[in-house]
Amino acid sequence: MTSRSFRAATPLIIAALALSAGGMLSACGVGKPGNTSTGQPAVVASFYPLQFATEQIGAGHVAVASLTKPGGEPHDVELTPRDVGTVSQAKLVVYEKGLQGAVDKAVESQGGDRGLDVTPAANLDLRLASGTTDPHFWLDPQRYSDVANVISERLSAVDPAHKADYLKNARAFEAKLDTLTKEFRTGLASCQRKDIVTSHAAFGYLAERFGMRQIAINGLSPDEEPKAAEIAAVSTYAKAHGVTTIYAETLVSPAIAQTVARESGARMASLDPIEGLTDRSAGKDYFEVMRSNLKALRAGQGCS
Repeated sequence: MTSRSFRAATPLIIAALALSAGGMLSACGVGKPGNTSTGQPAVVASFYPLQFATEQIGAGHVAVASLTKPGGEPHDVELTPRDVGTVSQAKLVVYEKGLQGAVDKAVESQGGDRGLDVTPAANLDLRLASGTTDPHFWLDPQRYSDVANVISERLSAVDPAHKADYLKNARAFEAKLDTLTKEFRTGLASCQRKDIVTSHAAFGYLAERFGMRQIAINGLSPDEEPKAAEIAAVSTYAKAHGVTTIYAETLVSPAIAQTVARESGARMASLDPIEGLTDRSAGKDYFEVMRSNLKALRAGQGCS
């Protein structure tokens, strides 16, 4: 089923999928609705950054599943009947409204009042040239920390017996994010070049937080095909402004970034938007990959 056909599905069809998947979930060890067979609240996160934050805060007390499989591109995720059933049975669904249409539809039809939309906490105030809003808040550690706070509050409401642990874990997570913010601020304080040319528009909040400028070859979806004129415009800009590094990423082909690098005479490097981890990710979790991004930026932007 394509994303378009899924979005067009009626609530009746989705409800049928959920009922079918519910039987499969029961067979896989789900206990009473909202809990696993071990008694832990079942929590669904829509993609990796929300999964990671929820796991950090709910450590030891909740079972977290992601609707985006490892290595999957979250922008284009499609849901199986089992996925929809997982949403219908979860105690809490943590998602970012507007990022994944299939997830929005499933939460609307099956999530009831168990959905937690993190967009208000993320304060998505960065508008792109296309008029759309940048959803990549987690690349700004401070926005990510704000989202962690609301996840902690909601977990505490769902499972009040472990409220103290959720609050303690949230504080520890926020402290790690504060440390990361300081590392980026120090590491990018003195750079020869402020323009970050990226393969898609994922790094706007990071750039804004740390005094850089994002120049994106592509829009929000990394697998869109930009027009030849758009590629030429970025190549011309890169040459005119002394850009020496073009950044590709891990989940999509680097071909477009390679074209800009070739036309502008720049070298290639990688920046990971951390939408999902793969074997090619430069680290095993969010913090390791972010520090790898910092290392790449320091080298590519001529930071001392």
